[in-house]
Amino acid sequence: MLPDLPDTRRRRWLDSPSLSSCRASRLPSPTRSGSSSLCTTHSGELTGIGNRRRFTRDLERAFDDAADVTLALFDLDGFKLYNDTYGHPAGDALLVRIAARFAAVVGPDRAYRIGGDEFCTLLPLAPDVAERLVELAAESLAEGEGGGRTVTSSHGVGRLPHDAPDAISALKLVDERMYRRKAERSELADRQARTALLQVLSEREPHLHDHMHDVAALARGVARRLGIDEQEVRHIERGAELHDIGKMAIPDEVLNKPGPLDPDEWTFIREHTVIGERILRAVPAFEPAATIVRASHERWDGHGYPDGLAGARIPLGARIVAACDAYLAMREDRCYAGKLSAFDATRELVRCSGTQFGRAVVDALQAELAETGSPQTVPSWAPGGPVARSSLP
Repeated sequence: MLPDLPDTRRRRWLDSPSLSSCRASRLPSPTRSGSSSLCTTHSGELTGIGNRRRFTRDLERAFDDAADVTLALFDLDGFKLYNDTYGHPAGDALLVRIAARFAAVVGPDRAYRIGGDEFCTLLPLAPDVAERLVELAAESLAEGEGGGRTVTSSHGVGRLPHDAPDAISALKLVDERMYRRKAERSELADRQARTALLQVLSEREPHLHDHMHDVAALARGVARRLGIDEQEVRHIERGAELHDIGKMAIPDEVLNKPGPLDPDEWTFIREHTVIGERILRAVPAFEPAATIVRASHERWDGHGYPDGLAGARIPLGARIVAACDAYLAMREDRCYAGKLSAFDATRELVRCSGTQFGRAVVDALQAELAETGSPQTVPSWAPGGPVARSSLP
């Protein structure tokens, strides 16, 4: 067996007999009588291009011959969603189409499909020519036009034997490069989606730009103070800066009403976290943030919304966002309430800990405020004022 890669699940096709063992089982050159069975053995039944067995044989031969070859590994992005959306027959038809385009670009004898949505090519060409051909091959594996593409691909490239001493090392190298590129593209897409959402919200409510930034920064500090790992801190930060995204669905006359809300208006208000969750779940990478946004108006005592969660059932990230949002809202002039001093706002958080907010989160928030130059901590027996408020009623 081949040694495990960093993520064996993503490279299932590598969990096969050792590449070196293929030397002993190589088939002879095709003859007139045996060409049909040999073609079946080395070509995929669905796409007709080279399969993993032929690719393994050809890669080993490239190293045996000390040939100067470019190895490129491609992995389809969005294929699983395409399959789930349109069904497996449509997914198979897509694979046939893109395999034909791929083979037309790199050449039928250099095109391989080595896994469900994984393609390879071996290009015995000058580096600059091979580089251009790899880019064209990546384009051939895309489905759709421009920004409406439903399937694209990520790829990793290695120059052999310069970049790797043997076939196993070469495959690991291009695999790692391909997934690094995939991660970079995914991160860029996530940043673009985040920027677009924040811009839309800022256009609707310009005054929220600074508030969203401040809530995210404060939530990040509190999360780290509570010892949360960095990946989860990033999810909390994103949930904090997008916690008001559902406001886009609330009518202005309700959102900016200076007086008390009537029951119908409260219905609008209580929907905004659910709407925010739905918006964020449209971006797969935002799902953790979506969970936080949905629960960002729950209360420790179970009297919040939309689900009436209580205590530790409320996601910790949502508890952090709720407290940070409430503190910063109290520090601002709002149409429904005036601005509180830093000390009074902190005192209000303490008064409401154990009912509206979790005590551990309030303690961490106080410590963060004290360290960043805000008021001194307030003792737990501090008298209260009005119920702590968030950026929405």
